[in-house]
Amino acid sequence: MEENNKKKVVLSGIRSTGNLHLGNYYGALSKFLRMQDDFDCRFFIADLHALTTNPDPKQLHESVKNILAEYLAAGLDPEKNILYVQSDIPEISEMYLLLNMHVGIGELMRTASFKDKARKALGITSDSDEIEKEIIGNQTSNQRVNAGLLTYPTLMAVDILIHHADYVPVGKDQEQHLELTRRFARRFNSFYKTDYFGEPVNFNFGGEALKVPGLDGSGKMGKSEGNCIYLIDDEKTLRKKVMRAVTDEGPKTPNQLVSQPVENLFTLMDIVSGKDVTDHYRQAYADCSIRYGDMKKQLAEDILKVTLPIRERILDIRSNDEYLSKVVRNGAERARAYAADTLKDVREIMGIRKI
Repeated sequence: MEENNKKKVVLSGIRSTGNLHLGNYYGALSKFLRMQDDFDCRFFIADLHALTTNPDPKQLHESVKNILAEYLAAGLDPEKNILYVQSDIPEISEMYLLLNMHVGIGELMRTASFKDKARKALGITSDSDEIEKEIIGNQTSNQRVNAGLLTYPTLMAVDILIHHADYVPVGKDQEQHLELTRRFARRFNSFYKTDYFGEPVNFNFGGEALKVPGLDGSGKMGKSEGNCIYLIDDEKTLRKKVMRAVTDEGPKTPNQLVSQPVENLFTLMDIVSGKDVTDHYRQAYADCSIRYGDMKKQLAEDILKVTLPIRERILDIRSNDEYLSKVVRNGAERARAYAADTLKDVREIMGIRKI
C-alpha cells in the first residue's frame, strides 16, 4: 500500500492501563497535535503490551475505551491520523512470533526496563550484576515474570517495523527499546541479505524531551507512582490534589537553593501558567515572602483551564459507543492494509510460502 502522500511515518502507542494524565498530554499528546497535519501519523492503544502485567479483563477493556476517548478529546483527528487498537491487527502477533526467531534471550534480559520490572515483580532488592540468575531462581508458582515482559522489546519493534515508521517519539525510558528495534532491523536485513527495514529514529521537535513532574516531590508524573493529575479529574478532585502537593517548610534565608518538591511546582507552572507567573513566585521564594497556598491555588486554576474543556469532551465521547467503535474499525482497516503488506513481504523473505 502506498504511503499517505509520501509523508514521513510517525508511530506511537500508549499502554491501556488507566487514564491519561498531564504528563501524557504535555509529554506526548500536545506534540501529536502538532504532527498530524505534516506527517503520516499512526497512533495506537497498546492493549497487548498491557497484558504483561496480567490486568483484570474488564478493566483492560474499559481502559482501552477510556484512552481512545481521551485521544479524541485531546484533539487527535481520526481523519488525519490512523487510530487503532493493537490487538485489532492480528498481523502484529504473527510478525512478533517471526521476529522473535532473531532475538536473543540474553539481550532481552539485559534491558534496563526488564530488570527493573522483574525486580519489582519478584520483590528483589539486589542490584547485583547477576540479576538474571536471581530472576530465574526466584520464580515460584505464585510469583513469576512472564515471557511477555521479557519479549516486550520484540513486540515494540514489530509495532514500529510493521509500519516502516520513520519517527517514533519516545522518552528516555524507551530509548533503549528503540535502539533494540534498530538492531533487530539491521540483524534481519543482514541475515536475509536485504535492505527491507529502515532504522527508525526518535523525534521530539528538537531539544530535550519535556519531563512533567509529579505532585509527590520527586520524579516524573506516572500512573504507577500515584502522583498524577488526570485529564478526567473533576474540578474538586484536581484542586484537592494540587493543594496536597508536597512542598517544604519555606525559605529561611534570601536566595536560598530551591528544594526539589518546590522546583517541581515551579516546573508545572512553567508548563501550564507561563514564565511570568513562575517568575513572580520564584521571586517570592527568593525574598522569603512566598505563600504556598496562594501558589497552589494559582497552579490549580491554570491547570483547570487546560483540563476542564478536555474533560467535558472526554465525557461526551466516552458515552458514544457507536462513535468509538466506528473510529477503531476504520483505524484497524487502514492499519491492517499496511501491516498485511509488511507481513506478506516478511514471510516471503523468510521463506514461508505456500506450496
